Amino acid sequence: MESRVINGVAVRGVVLPPKPAARLYGNCILPTMRLSGKLTDGGNLIWGRQLRPAVLLEASPTTVPISLVAKREGFQPCHAAASSPAEGGDSAGEAKVGFLKKYPALVTGFFFFMWYFLNVIFNIMNKKIYNYFPYPYFVSVIHLFVGVIYCLMSWTVGLPKRAPMDSTLLKLLIPVAVCHALGHVTSNVSFAAVAVSFTHTVKALEPFFNAAASQFILGQQIPFALWLSLAPVVIGVSMASLTELSFNWLGFTSAMISNISFTYRSIYSKKAMTDMDSTNLYAYISIIALIVCIPPAIILEGPQLMKYGFNDAIAKVGLTKFITDLFWVGMFYHLYNQLATNTLERVAPLTHAVGNVLKRVFVIGFSIIVFGNKISLQTGIGTSIAIAGVALYSFIKAKIEEEKRQMKSA
Repeated sequence: MESRVINGVAVRGVVLPPKPAARLYGNCILPTMRLSGKLTDGGNLIWGRQLRPAVLLEASPTTVPISLVAKREGFQPCHAAASSPAEGGDSAGEAKVGFLKKYPALVTGFFFFMWYFLNVIFNIMNKKIYNYFPYPYFVSVIHLFVGVIYCLMSWTVGLPKRAPMDSTLLKLLIPVAVCHALGHVTSNVSFAAVAVSFTHTVKALEPFFNAAASQFILGQQIPFALWLSLAPVVIGVSMASLTELSFNWLGFTSAMISNISFTYRSIYSKKAMTDMDSTNLYAYISIIALIVCIPPAIILEGPQLMKYGFNDAIAKVGLTKFITDLFWVGMFYHLYNQLATNTLERVAPLTHAVGNVLKRVFVIGFSIIVFGNKISLQTGIGTSIAIAGVALYSFIKAKIEEEKRQMKSA
């Protein structure tokens, strides 16, 4: 037996280990690991995600020196201590489920509502601006410019925290942003030239272009059922175009170019998959797209704007309304796109597909009501057939993707 004196108290018959170099509180297990890579690259860790793993934690048979652990501030225990009566007993220790987490369906529904609402407001306000200021290239720049200012202010206050950018990621995002810019500008050219309802009817052909690009560019085999479901879309758009009272080739061609541009944007987006969150990703794409849109606006519309464009608009509605209209249409454009991205992250592919179809129905319906556009019976039937075809295509595609996902997980 051996006796030792610990803190002035004699302990007999117990062999005590040497005094550790540091003291850990709580029931916590410290894994043995080592750090590899550059610690200066730790900035890649953002919002709980790591864009590129420059800092790796690897298991090691060697033990981490306890002196390094002692330097860490405020080690948190792995298991919380039992709550005392003064802290409210067991009821205080239970996690309280908030309203938003308890009813996620209501939150998702609110996201859909705001997405549709902002989209409808944007389309109506955008068309009203073109009625007294028909310069779609300049207005497209304003849309992106207001959104970029919004993103920069959000980054300044840290909501969200800005994700880092490097040359590799920039090269991946440039093609996406260029296609986004081209599709956005040509959409606005079409909105300025024809009725909003007709532009959205033509843009219902976008799934057809997506399927064609997947088949002939990406080499993905498209099932025959999907091709068959696209037939009503083509037929319906053709019927609507033949009797559309506001039809002109500039509006029709611009809408078709927009379809092709957004198709290629989808292709490049798949190649530019990244762990960056959607809010930061859309912010970077908006900045690059703004830079792309400025030169065409200056070259194509700059002389007319300086000569009489601004003066005519101010004479019609006044300087204050002109500036506020441009600001709010840009704000609604950015918010509805950002909210659409955030909404689609919360739902399954089938819900996503149905949501996109319903959004187009809402926009077409409200634009006809607000602007009083006269449409022929054939145009109405053609539009309905096209929308029904898009719904059928989206449903079949979503079911196929869900089956593939289940097969992979099985």
